[in-house]
Amino acid sequence: MALVHEFEKSGNWLFRRRGWLPLFIFIPSLVFIYFSGAESMAYRPGTEMVFLGISLLGLVIRAITVGRTPKGTSGRNINKQVAETLNTTGIYSVVRHPLYLGNFFMWLGPVLWLRSAWIAVIFVLLYWLYYERIMFAEEQFLRKKFAEKYDDWASEVRSFLPSFKNYRKSELPFSLRNVLKREYNGFGTVFIVFALLDLTRNYTLQEEIQINILWAVLLCFGLLTWAVLRTLKTQTKWLNVGGR
Repeated sequence: MALVHEFEKSGNWLFRRRGWLPLFIFIPSLVFIYFSGAESMAYRPGTEMVFLGISLLGLVIRAITVGRTPKGTSGRNINKQVAETLNTTGIYSVVRHPLYLGNFFMWLGPVLWLRSAWIAVIFVLLYWLYYERIMFAEEQFLRKKFAEKYDDWASEVRSFLPSFKNYRKSELPFSLRNVLKREYNGFGTVFIVFALLDLTRNYTLQEEIQINILWAVLLCFGLLTWAVLRTLKTQTKWLNVGGR
C-alpha cells in the first residue's frame, strides 16, 4: 500500500477513535503521580491556576471555532468525515485545524501539572504523531471534495501554528448558544480532571482521600455548570440555533 493511502487509512481509523485519546493521557498521569511519590507536586495555588488557565485557553479556542461555523462542519463526527462547506474565514483563516489546537492546550494544562519536563516533551511528540495522521486524512477528504478551492486555502493557512497575516473576518456571527450546546462536556471535564489530579496527589502524599478547597470549589462550579447546560440541551430547545 502506498504511503499516502496508508496514512489516510490509519488517519481515518484514529479519527473514529479520537475520543479515547484523553484516557491515554489521563490514566497514565494518575499512575505517574502515585508511583513518583508526588514530592515535586506540592500544592501551589498560583501555579496550578496557570495550568488551569492553559486548559481554559484551549476551550476558548474551541469556542471561537464552534461559535462561528455552520452546521455540517467542525462537528463531533464520529464515524466519518463530514464537510458540507469549506470554512476559510474567521479562525480558519488563521489556522487550518483550530479544534485540534484547542484540544492540545486543554490537555497540555494537566500534563504541565505533573511538573515533569520529559513527560511534557513526550506528550507533545505523541500528540503530534497521533493527530498528524488524523489531520492528513481530513485534508485528503477536503482536497477530494473541494479541489482547487481547498488547495488555494491550504497554501495560505498553516495547519497547526496560527498566523494572522491572512486573517479574514468570519462570515457568520458568533453564537454563544451553539458553544454552550456543544462544548459543555469539555468544560466540565477540565475541572473533573484537575480535581482528580489533586485528589491523587493528596492521597499519595498523605494517604488520605481529600481535595484542596480550591479544587473542591472549582469542581462544584464545573459540575453545576455542566448539569445546567446538560438540562438545557436535553430538556429544552433554548440552545438550538438555526443553521448551526
